[in-house]
Amino acid sequence: MTTASLLIVLNAGTAVGAIVGLALGGGIDLWYLALLAGFLGSTIAVLVRNFILAGAGPTIPGRPVVVMVFAAVASLGAGSLALEVAEHSGLGDSSVWIGTLAGLFASILLAMLMVTYHTHPGQTPRLRS
Repeated sequence: MTTASLLIVLNAGTAVGAIVGLALGGGIDLWYLALLAGFLGSTIAVLVRNFILAGAGPTIPGRPVVVMVFAAVASLGAGSLALEVAEHSGLGDSSVWIGTLAGLFASILLAMLMVTYHTHPGQTPRLRS
């Protein structure tokens, strides 16, 4: 169930990041776009994950503050990384590319934070309720 959970988070976060980049392209500064795409991508990805796996796996009910903090931390690092990767790849002015990368990187960081949060010393890392 952990693999399905992580795949849902990664795919949903990447898609939401691309949609945010497409919707806000040219309207705001690229750094703010990357932060917003990363934050919305990772937050909505967790909501989608909890909705799809409602009865089939671990969710994070009662901990929305923890998820919001994880998403905020992930979006800061992911937004900055997305801008750097986009600049070095020659696509630094493409808002959809930046939003997609920010959503993907924020989802990866959020997934690692969620696995770490749910792992106790001496246990194999996995998501649980």
